[in-house]
Amino acid sequence: MFVFGLAVVFKLLSIQFLEGDKYKALAEKRVVKDVVIPANRGNVYSVNGNLLATSIPKYDIRIDALTSSEKNFKENLKPLADSLSKFTGKSSGYYQKELRKARANKNRYYLLARDIGYLDYVRMRQFPLLRLGAFKGGLIVEQNEQRERPMGGIAQRTIGYERFDDKGNVTRPGIDGAFGVKYLRGLNGKRKMQRIGKGQWKPLSDANEIEPKDGYDIYTTIDVNIQDIAHHALLKQLETYKAEHGCVVVMEVETGEIRAISNLGRTSKGTYYEKLNYAVGESHEPGSTFKLMAIAAALEDKVIDTSDVVDTEKGVLTFYGKKVRDSKWGGYGKISISEAFEVSSNTGVVKAVYNAYKNKPEKFVDRLYAMNLNDTLQIPIIGEGKPVIPDPRIKNGKWSGIALQWMSYGYNVRLTPLQSLTFYNAIANGGEMVRPRFLKEVKEFGKTIESFDKEVINKQVCSKETVSKLQKLLKNVVDKKHGTGHRLYSENFSMAGKTGTAQTEYWMQDWAENKRYVSSFTGYFPAENPKYSCVVVIHKPDTSVGYYGADVSGPVFKRIAQKIYTDTPMIDAVETLEIKKASVEKEYEGYYDLAQKHKTIMPNVVGLPAMDALALLENMDVNLNVRLQGSGTVKKQSINKNIKLSDNQTIVLIAS
Repeated sequence: MFVFGLAVVFKLLSIQFLEGDKYKALAEKRVVKDVVIPANRGNVYSVNGNLLATSIPKYDIRIDALTSSEKNFKENLKPLADSLSKFTGKSSGYYQKELRKARANKNRYYLLARDIGYLDYVRMRQFPLLRLGAFKGGLIVEQNEQRERPMGGIAQRTIGYERFDDKGNVTRPGIDGAFGVKYLRGLNGKRKMQRIGKGQWKPLSDANEIEPKDGYDIYTTIDVNIQDIAHHALLKQLETYKAEHGCVVVMEVETGEIRAISNLGRTSKGTYYEKLNYAVGESHEPGSTFKLMAIAAALEDKVIDTSDVVDTEKGVLTFYGKKVRDSKWGGYGKISISEAFEVSSNTGVVKAVYNAYKNKPEKFVDRLYAMNLNDTLQIPIIGEGKPVIPDPRIKNGKWSGIALQWMSYGYNVRLTPLQSLTFYNAIANGGEMVRPRFLKEVKEFGKTIESFDKEVINKQVCSKETVSKLQKLLKNVVDKKHGTGHRLYSENFSMAGKTGTAQTEYWMQDWAENKRYVSSFTGYFPAENPKYSCVVVIHKPDTSVGYYGADVSGPVFKRIAQKIYTDTPMIDAVETLEIKKASVEKEYEGYYDLAQKHKTIMPNVVGLPAMDALALLENMDVNLNVRLQGSGTVKKQSINKNIKLSDNQTIVLIAS
């Protein structure tokens, strides 16, 4: 007994002093844990300050069917079922049956509602039984954040997201994904929680161990008005030509700031949505829009001039058994290189470039390299496609006896739409190539943390003389009657650009029976002192409707330019004429007096842009739940004008 007693004492001392820390940590692990407190993700805004993406709290409401006493459960079962019935539309009997079954099956995690908003969450907390709380009523509330985009499907892929799967892999498309880690995500906090039984945990103290630091807000270069114009112009043309997918990008010439970018792909049902970021990620053979790069190289090397005459030889050239054809049967005869570009003669441009470089094709490639056409743009958005420029010095199977000729008119090379636009933008910008930019500044509580300025890729991609000649060529494509873009001509505003029609998937056996094309238009406006450059690329339009770049993509370019001209003055007004209309003044004064007197009166928002209507309603003196269906201009409002509003009232705006 004495020896046994000594052994017990020894073991106690061993646990206390030798293994105490080990067992203390083990006990603490079972009853205490560190809980991550997620930081609030920053908001994404347009250049005009419109909200593009924000995180809002969503709630899952569950009930532990065993926690409440038998008395509380029986007394509150029917009232709770009645409240749930009013909330969801299902019958009270259904919920009584389900809740009894949950209690009988000892279900401690029965789902009542998923992904509800804050107002609905507050309402449900007041339901019978649930109002008793976690320990008496069995209420379980799980909060999560969801990323909302007020513009809906417009620019959804460009705005992007950051998403983790079950294995911890992350997907980061678009602006939200590109700048998430550095700016938007913030730093998570941490607090210790203690188990108190029945799977419940409570904080060990009122204060967090580490306070979460919210993410910064980022202000993009996107202009919501131009974005809306570009999106709907592209969508209309895709639907008209039943195309597979397409994209449009609008860039500010001087700064490289992206004002709009839309990427729409077709679903199996024939509708379109932001499927992939084609403008950034899809490299393809550009076709005739690459003729600008080919002519630029030859002019810069002074091996041709725009006044030189070429013989298009009845519209067909043959190289090693392969034919280069003009779209016009019989060709154009003998024409200047300038006219060959303007009418988009394949034979004329190919012959001029081939004769100039056939003995030294590497000189042509070097000039393309010098103009940065073989470089990625190194933009922060993930997934940029790589340019392909074949080189006779690189033995990778891409160079052949017809490589130079095919490169001259946009085949055997690959560029993304944004890379092509960057070169055209450089020509519009007097030769200075600037990097496309999506971010304007980063803010925290309205204070600027970091701002971003123009980034120059190449101060002068080619000489001023060459730039001047190229600008004239691009203007003539639209202005001259023989130009392929002349149907875009308008007396009200000037445009410059180049049409492109490229065969695609021509290597497939069924191409002759099922021809596929890529239709494009790249250019800038106004032609003098350009403000914006724009690229439109539409893949696989229905050939029975049309497929030429001037027919398919050109009208999108014109519609965007025309709308921007109409909505955005290009010249600052020198003098303002004060002309008052009595009816307008009277209507304004009446509305102003009404708004100042009540500030709770429903205004007439029909005809306003959807984003402006949202801003107006959300800044009234009552808390309104505004729901927007569609995008564009408000066509209908659920509450008539001049009706007095109350807190938590729901207003539905229908826009199109």
